Amino acid sequence: MRRRIVAVVTAAALVGTAALFGGTPGATAKSPKTLTMATAQIKTFNPFTSFYDSESAILTAIYPTLVQYDSKLNPVPYLAESWTQSPDHLTWTFKIRQGLKWTDNQPITAKDAAWTFNLIMTNDDAATSNGSLLENFVSVAAPDDSTLIIKTKAPQANMLYTSITGSSIAIVPQHIWESKVKGLKDYLNNSYPVVGYGPWILTGYKPDQFATLEANKNYYDGPPKVDRLILQYFKSDDAAIAALESGQISAAWNIPATGYKTLQSAKNVMAYQQVASRWTGVEINPGAKTRTGKPMGTGNPILADAQVRLAMAYALDRETLVKKVLNGLGTPGQSYVPPAYTQWAWKPSPDEAVTFDPAKANQILDSAGYTKKGDYRVDPKTHKQLAFRLGTHADDANDQQIAPYLVGWFKAVGIKLTLQPQSFSGLNDNLAKGDWDLLMDGWGTSADPTYLLSIQTCGTLPKDDGSGGNTDAFFCDPEYDKLFKEQTAQFDVKQRAATIGKMQDILYKANADIMFYNNNILWAVRTDKVANFRTGQPDASGSYPVQTLFISWKQATPVGGKSSSSAGLWIGIGIAVVVVVAAGAFFTLRRRSTAAERE
Repeated sequence: MRRRIVAVVTAAALVGTAALFGGTPGATAKSPKTLTMATAQIKTFNPFTSFYDSESAILTAIYPTLVQYDSKLNPVPYLAESWTQSPDHLTWTFKIRQGLKWTDNQPITAKDAAWTFNLIMTNDDAATSNGSLLENFVSVAAPDDSTLIIKTKAPQANMLYTSITGSSIAIVPQHIWESKVKGLKDYLNNSYPVVGYGPWILTGYKPDQFATLEANKNYYDGPPKVDRLILQYFKSDDAAIAALESGQISAAWNIPATGYKTLQSAKNVMAYQQVASRWTGVEINPGAKTRTGKPMGTGNPILADAQVRLAMAYALDRETLVKKVLNGLGTPGQSYVPPAYTQWAWKPSPDEAVTFDPAKANQILDSAGYTKKGDYRVDPKTHKQLAFRLGTHADDANDQQIAPYLVGWFKAVGIKLTLQPQSFSGLNDNLAKGDWDLLMDGWGTSADPTYLLSIQTCGTLPKDDGSGGNTDAFFCDPEYDKLFKEQTAQFDVKQRAATIGKMQDILYKANADIMFYNNNILWAVRTDKVANFRTGQPDASGSYPVQTLFISWKQATPVGGKSSSSAGLWIGIGIAVVVVVAAGAFFTLRRRSTAAERE
């Protein structure tokens, strides 16, 4: 589900920070510069089974990928120094950077990458998180320590995005992980320090409190500008916003619209909007099932009726949600791929667009035989009321604002909703088991939408024992799967965009995921605290482009520190001696946003 992503940064005295964290590791008078930022709940540091943005952000900081995003979201070398394709586009050869070592001083070689990919290709548990990205792979081999060769069934246009910072497959050390394969699905990777390679080393974690990362002084591109990164979990949105306004904290992102409005007039605070790289909506259980078609979960079978789901889509007033929940800082949702990525964004034709039309919703339900008895309709077959559970994120302010609107709009067309606020992890656990009717949902994507598209394929359904799946809404459509394979092989951007548009049309008409809105990502920063947090340049409307935490975390420096940016590209985010970031319900999804989703 949604990955909630917020960053709130505070400049605090070290002794004060130690008190706040209840004894955060290393918080002493001699502590080095520390950047502390927000995180949502974390369940695992296992990159093979991870789902959440909060986990992804850490994993991409401590494990390498073949390539990385630059500041303009283009793929550039990382573990792979260079790559070539065969004339038929079926073979990719990557030259692996030499001289790098895992944090236990063992050499990093192409064999680690080959082992990682092959494990995902042959082990269902290892494929849980990102297996769909490798479905087109035939073989992966490392003939020597510096050469990785990947062969595919068909040309794969998005090859460079299968292992890229923040959103795909992390390379792990074979000598550490080969002993973890047995029992992999339950392995949490929580022995510290975690052996990896990246700008940071994960040195500790206290559940539901904080994770601690130390700068990797041996990182090939130079270590981060601060020595320690603490990812702290907080529960109060209002307190974080008040602290930002007063100067206790120095930055926040993905903040609620109400808080953003307050911060626009705060002294030494720059409040700005980032283009919408996420969507928020509701997913409707169309009939949870395994890959073999075995029913699972407790979803209401009435929702398998496409006419009921279509009526629900007509019952939703998206414009009101944008005005009331976002204060106008967003757009009504239609495209499954968020509008920040204009080459992939899509809109339905005017004659097929589903808009707020309660009369139409009532007409659809009447025609389908769902007659009213009192306020609510009943199923003509079972004579049961059209009554469904709506799962919401209990710690998400937007969810709590949206839910009452849904209850009223659905009641107006004879559908009863019972609200079920749940914890972030609890809601996502129920999703995986199929124990839900409707769930609040939200996703983000990276510059390449392959992963976001993949979670709607039949191959992401779970196995009969409930393991191995990362489906979003138990959606499965053979035509969609066919188009998914086609777009993977299309190197022409316009051709691929047209295919992805057809896929989004299928999703739009299926109504297993109904978009509410695309919210602008709202930032507020203390300009008197920290420098060198990447923002990019605003467009004509004043909105800033999507940036990656991988770069931002690495580049952030104390005020007065040397800046490598040109004017306007970076914004101060305040590190004094310690920078503390508070999070709460603002933190939204890569995969289960969550965004994040990935970066």
